[in-house]
Amino acid sequence: MASAVETAVKDSHVEKKKKPSARYWQDSKEKGKTENKSQNEAENGNKRKANKRKLKGDQRGGKMVLSGKSDPFPGPAPLPEERLQKFKRREKSKLPNRKRRKLRDVVARSEVVSEMAQKRAAQFDLLLPEEAGFLEGDEDEDTCMISQEDIAEAVDITSGAKYFNLNLSQFGPYRLDYSRTGRHLLLGGRRGHVACLDWQSKQLMCEMNVMESVNDVKWLHSESMYAVAQKKWLYIYDSKGIELHCIRKFNDVLCMQFLPYHFLLATASATGFLQYLDVSVGKEIAAICTKAGRLDVMCQNPHNAIIHLGHSNGTVTLWSPNQKEALVKMLCHQGGVRSVAVDKTGTYMVTSGMDKKLKVYDIRAFKPLQSYFLPAGASCLSLSHKGLLSAATGDIVQVYKDVWSTAVTKPYMAHRVRGTVWGLHFCPFEDVLGVGHGDGFTSMLVPGAGEPNFDGLDANPYRSSKQRQEWEVKALLEKIQPELISLDPDQLCHVDQASYEQKHKERVQALGFDPLAKEKFIPKLKKKGRSSSGNVERRKRQVAHEDQRDMIRTSVEDKMKIEKEIKKQERKKEALSGLRSALDRFKK
Repeated sequence: MASAVETAVKDSHVEKKKKPSARYWQDSKEKGKTENKSQNEAENGNKRKANKRKLKGDQRGGKMVLSGKSDPFPGPAPLPEERLQKFKRREKSKLPNRKRRKLRDVVARSEVVSEMAQKRAAQFDLLLPEEAGFLEGDEDEDTCMISQEDIAEAVDITSGAKYFNLNLSQFGPYRLDYSRTGRHLLLGGRRGHVACLDWQSKQLMCEMNVMESVNDVKWLHSESMYAVAQKKWLYIYDSKGIELHCIRKFNDVLCMQFLPYHFLLATASATGFLQYLDVSVGKEIAAICTKAGRLDVMCQNPHNAIIHLGHSNGTVTLWSPNQKEALVKMLCHQGGVRSVAVDKTGTYMVTSGMDKKLKVYDIRAFKPLQSYFLPAGASCLSLSHKGLLSAATGDIVQVYKDVWSTAVTKPYMAHRVRGTVWGLHFCPFEDVLGVGHGDGFTSMLVPGAGEPNFDGLDANPYRSSKQRQEWEVKALLEKIQPELISLDPDQLCHVDQASYEQKHKERVQALGFDPLAKEKFIPKLKKKGRSSSGNVERRKRQVAHEDQRDMIRTSVEDKMKIEKEIKKQERKKEALSGLRSALDRFKK
């Protein structure tokens, strides 16, 4: 006996067999019709929904409607003026005359791009949540009395590990330099010891003894190469300690500074010469005799790549590779200059001298702002990204805060090291101060010293080897020529009208005529009596009238502009005159 389920299945098969089988062309047509119908119905439904949304928007005064509700904050987010002023690049440039249409379009386009960049930077400023946190003491407690051990215990493990001491008493005292990314440290001992390491992971990259005295060490454009100023000549090594070059033109070098955007290594020697070496080509760019004796105080301005030199007669001179004489000479101290430092914006310069004074100058006006007396004087100075000043007096390192804005009465932090300080340097993007002294190296914790938000396209502390290679190629392609180094870097975008006029006069005198002058109109000779004297004069007058019309148009436009400005001034005066002043009560 068959079950009821099996019989039901058989009956369904019989019914399917009874249905007449359709042809292949009939199936395709019917399927196409049904599919077209479904597509048309779906499109009509979407159109109806879109029309309903439009009607809703029209009914609500044209506001944007999202899921049946109007947007409570239509349009872009407003930006405060203070934040826009923070990222302002330069003043708006005047558009040239209408005759120069191409130049006018280029200038207008550049203005639009700069405004867009300013707004974008102000908007993305909200995405930089990291802030510099400074050290704060309890009630009636000075922050300079807090020791490094207490700070290391209070902070987290990774930050506490950044405070350490290297006992290297055999080959000291030590000079030091951090790479631009802040990851690598270079140490150079006076008695020939040279070492480079990744100081955060404490991994030693190379270590050697050059068997002669070392005056200074400096990283080049990346952490794969560094320069060592030895007793006689200048040497270039790689990160494995292999000697790459021995440059014998640079002898008796005492101080070095590297200009990263120009790929220039500036050196100051005991013979009084300031020399520039192009690292990308391996060529000496300039050799300037300063005529100021031994040069052992040197600093660079990161804003305009100008070199600052301190001399034994108390003066500080500013130098560029384009000129054989100093750009500026400043009398800063009554005794010799011991150290010079410039902040990253290129606005302030701090100097210390043998007269035991610490002075702060505004480089824009070349005027002193503050003057401090230190009982023992300052032998080394260094400025951080956030404006903290470190000064070393003997074996004591003092850190000052807000030196140029207010008169400082006491230091922000203080620390005693084991030997006489010979080198100071703040680590980029870290709250760390490196101190090189007679007994080795000390890494101090200075809260609030480093820039918390770094530019990954310029100096990325977390870049890989592949990113470093790509950055190096890009930096070489964008290398700035040494001819562009000047006191005012914004001067490059201006046209020197005086020199242009002088060149034009010299050209006129050499040629005997003005090539830019408009040629006189000479009527064309026509036949059949059309070049008679009357017709020629008539044509000349017609051309002259057209020239006069152009002159009249320009003069009328200028008059209209002047009248508009006068009207605006009159309106302002009327608005101001309508306001009552405090002196109106004395009027009769």
